[in-house]
Amino acid sequence: MRIVTTAAAQMGPIQRSDTRSVVVERMIALMDEAKAQGADFIVYPELALTTFFPRWYIEDQAEVDTWFEREMPSPETLPLFRRAREHGMAMSFGYAELTPEGQHFNTSIIVDKHGAIIGKYRKIHLPGHSEYDPERTHQHLEKRYFLPGDLGFPVWRTMGGLFGMCVCNDRRWPETYRVMGLQGVEMVALGYNTPSINSQNGAEGPEQRLFHNRLSVQAGAYQNATWVVAVAKAGVEDGHPLIGGSLIVDPNGVIVAECRTEEDELLVHPCDLDDTVFGKTTIFDFVRHRRVEHYGLITSQTGVVLPPE
Repeated sequence: MRIVTTAAAQMGPIQRSDTRSVVVERMIALMDEAKAQGADFIVYPELALTTFFPRWYIEDQAEVDTWFEREMPSPETLPLFRRAREHGMAMSFGYAELTPEGQHFNTSIIVDKHGAIIGKYRKIHLPGHSEYDPERTHQHLEKRYFLPGDLGFPVWRTMGGLFGMCVCNDRRWPETYRVMGLQGVEMVALGYNTPSINSQNGAEGPEQRLFHNRLSVQAGAYQNATWVVAVAKAGVEDGHPLIGGSLIVDPNGVIVAECRTEEDELLVHPCDLDDTVFGKTTIFDFVRHRRVEHYGLITSQTGVVLPPE
């Protein structure tokens, strides 16, 4: 067995006025609780250090940049790294990254048990729009504030297995999991901030959004025989609700743990990476069963084939 006792650290709302130091204190409290429950690895949400700022239309780039991290660890996040190192606990969390070249990304990292950043992922599937849209119930301006990720979907060898990352909307796209699955991924760390109401369709409320969250994560886990740890930032941020529903899904697509609140909440589960082996060597043995040579034909097909007259 290769057990990684994993903590999904859901975070309740972070208000616009909350400082990073206050948020990091909450993250450390969750980490301490995870350590008390024997966790080796803790996963936090997308944009874990701030409120979900893409809900606002901001024209002043200097103001936008206040939501971004120019270095990691930063002075505000260094206590989190130190506590993780003290606990001997690996971690993954998301943040807004401003590179030395002036590029802006929605980023997630994996930090090993010694406090070293060993992996970085930048969100590829950016949802929303880039200009103010008066027809929406609220703005979703990720395309305005972030560039599409430029690092692909790599996996990293750590904690005795193969780990990957994705962020929020990435979870809805099958290629996200498949690219990592083809590299043998055994656990995917996934953070999200998902509004409770679709800004383009007010009828799609939290129940349907939670359904789609489970559907996407369970399908990705099952079809690639991998653990997926999906962690939300939830609750009402400055009047704007986000769904919770953080969950840990096993390589058979079964939910083994799920949050029930929209507050800071911890799930801890012993994840055996060897549970991925059966799926990877039977029904989802890609080497034996994928018909790559026919994909060109399949993907070029368009239209409807009519019966002969």
